[in-house]
Amino acid sequence: MENILTYMTFIPLLGMFAVLALPRDNYNLIRWTALGFTIPGLIMAIWLYANFDRTTAGMQFMVRYEWIPRYNIQYIMGIDGLSVTMVLLTGLLCPICLLASFNIEKAVKGYFALFLLLNAGMMGVFCSLDFFLFYIFWEVMLLPMYFLIGIWGGPRREYAAIKFFLYTLLGSVLMLIAMLALYFHNDPHTFDMLVLMEQSGTYSRVFQTWAWIGLFIGFAIKIPAFPFHTWLPDAHVEAPTAISVILAGVLLKMGTYGILRLCYPVLPLATQDMAFWALAVLGTWNIVYGALCAMAQTDMKKLVAYSSISHMGYVMLGMATLTPQGINGAILQMFNHGTVTAMLFLLVGVVYDRAHHRDINGFGGLASVMPTYTGIMAIAFFAAMGLPGLSAFISEVLVLIGAWQYSKPLTIIAATAVILTAGYMLWMLQRVWLGPVNEKYADMEDVTTRELVTLIPLAIIVMILGVYPHAVLDLINPTLLALNETVLNATPAVAQLVAP
Repeated sequence: MENILTYMTFIPLLGMFAVLALPRDNYNLIRWTALGFTIPGLIMAIWLYANFDRTTAGMQFMVRYEWIPRYNIQYIMGIDGLSVTMVLLTGLLCPICLLASFNIEKAVKGYFALFLLLNAGMMGVFCSLDFFLFYIFWEVMLLPMYFLIGIWGGPRREYAAIKFFLYTLLGSVLMLIAMLALYFHNDPHTFDMLVLMEQSGTYSRVFQTWAWIGLFIGFAIKIPAFPFHTWLPDAHVEAPTAISVILAGVLLKMGTYGILRLCYPVLPLATQDMAFWALAVLGTWNIVYGALCAMAQTDMKKLVAYSSISHMGYVMLGMATLTPQGINGAILQMFNHGTVTAMLFLLVGVVYDRAHHRDINGFGGLASVMPTYTGIMAIAFFAAMGLPGLSAFISEVLVLIGAWQYSKPLTIIAATAVILTAGYMLWMLQRVWLGPVNEKYADMEDVTTRELVTLIPLAIIVMILGVYPHAVLDLINPTLLALNETVLNATPAVAQLVAP
């Protein structure tokens, strides 16, 4: 399947046109057609997992075609251990989110068409190996997310959508400037990421530093790293449930993915210089700050949103360590956070669909009313807390093992913040699910079959990776070890001879 990555990227785009051609009033046909166009991506993601060569660090399933020869712009796609996990995550979450969107009643055709466009953009980002192509897919995602929040969101949806758009657009502009600087620095000019990586020794330290800063801010906005995080809680709170799942499960990971894909191998000297302050310190701050903000929330969705800021801090800290344990833990945490936070937002959505509010203090005793739902919720909550036996524990411990070799003070602060995570999760658990039943919700319906179908696969993955993390670690280890060596072995000897 030479063009499997192309199929995974563009089948959802074909699905968008198919949905737009359907009668606007036939809601069920639109829903099932859109879902049908995401199933091939899931099947191909499973096929990729089964056939991925776990012994090599190089790119696999590559395709390369001339696209705009005059400017040396090519259509290049391929995946390695860094991107395969994100492709798997995207392939898994998109059909789950479309199934969770079956309760959408407003402008159904537009919603599902835009979601399929978003699916294509996300998959394209993780598969692209030409910077120009990468940037196009990055920008393609901006349009559907803006409308999905701005049209189908909550009461303050316009504010949240505009804020999301402006923040992301600022990051895109900085990325564009850095991309052009890299393009014109090479002779012949190229956007080929593999060539840019090979030419990293020809960039001066000053050039690398400025390009690194531009790229980092663009990606940090997407993570989101402090102080670029303020768009996230608003976007999460106002977005429909499925869009919150995609936002936290996939889009946040694009920030850390972009840093590892471009900043690390293309600008290794700047990575050496900037990793401590830009990644380790900010990542530790994210962990503590996000947890403290989560403790102050009374809205269930906003609490989960701030918990995402906290948990993405572990990814940043692990990346910064430049140790095998730390960087493997960071990528594993990206995947684990994607599945755990997807469960959390879906679970919040279940309650919201029934009660039409998310006020933590407005519930009580739901465990006796919704026992099946509560059991699944407990798995998600304890996974988010990093309980041993569940997936997030392994990735966070690997990050802390790597961080201990890098900075003991930061490791102690990051490890201590686990207490804060347990605090806000147990606080919400106690108020919403335990205690006397709120009579207003004594007859609340337990989780439905459709909702179970969206939640159970994620719960199974969380439990499997909690006892067998090598299911993912074996995929990513060779690539990340090679990436680590690229940064650690970068020397200024050649680079300093070249003008910025």
